[in-house]
Amino acid sequence: MSGPQNTLAISPAARDALQTWLDHQRALKGAADNTLIAYHGDVTEFLAFISVHHGGAQGLGALAKITVSDMRAWMAQTRGAGVGPRSLARKLSAVKAFYRWLAAREGFEPTAVLSTRAPKFTKKLPRPLAVDAARELIDCVETQGRAPWVGARDVAVLTLLWGCGLRISEALGLRGSDAPLPDVLRITGKGGKERVAPVLPAAREAVAAYLRLCPHAQEPKGPLFRAVKGGKLGPGAIQKVMASARMQLGLPASATPHAMRHSFATHLLDAGGDLRTIQELLGHASLSTTQAYTAVDTLRLMEVYNRAHPRA
Repeated sequence: MSGPQNTLAISPAARDALQTWLDHQRALKGAADNTLIAYHGDVTEFLAFISVHHGGAQGLGALAKITVSDMRAWMAQTRGAGVGPRSLARKLSAVKAFYRWLAAREGFEPTAVLSTRAPKFTKKLPRPLAVDAARELIDCVETQGRAPWVGARDVAVLTLLWGCGLRISEALGLRGSDAPLPDVLRITGKGGKERVAPVLPAAREAVAAYLRLCPHAQEPKGPLFRAVKGGKLGPGAIQKVMASARMQLGLPASATPHAMRHSFATHLLDAGGDLRTIQELLGHASLSTTQAYTAVDTLRLMEVYNRAHPRA
């Protein structure tokens, strides 16, 4: 839907407005690069559809007159192109955010866009691994490396995900200057938010073991984790080795690198950790995200609350 011809159909005024909004998201709201890329793609697709749907480029005045029928037509075509309800809901959210800003700037009523309902879908909660399964998976990964240092590298990465709750992008974003690992790491996560992540001795030792075996010289500004040829290690390599390990162990497809981070949260909660602390360690903006992330039921939440609340 957002091919070159359709994109060219968007009016210069609409393209400029979109870019100004994206700049606003970056400067004032600290939106991450990946978020901005997704916003740009989603809103561009919508504007391109509206242009084609109405037979020509739509200036800002025409965009202010979007109808409920236009929104339904866009959603129907998007679903017809094979886009699932979850992805369509994300696209609609981006379009609404853009229109809310555009309406405030241009002084029109965006009701037709903002009142459009997102399709219903069931949220998929990440599944944690049992403690024994996580340990077995890390042991299995160590034996799969094409060289001892590669196995040690993969163990170090997964240990950081499980032991420190890092996202895979955060672990692979560490630099040579971060080693030897300190007692706490200052991690810049989504949206440029900074948090402190305590480093367990097991994680520190795993990284040290990898560095002792790694044949590539460590540079302060270079990546801590190296690919076989010496470049920066990408997430695909870790995902691939973990997929192989879970097949050997008979684990479900949900046993991904992200599941290791989820297991970190769940195992902390099971050990009596409070949700607010886990929220801070994970870098979640809201507590509700942590509640969904850890997949705790209401009874479990109340048990934690009653034990931790000073007035309990």
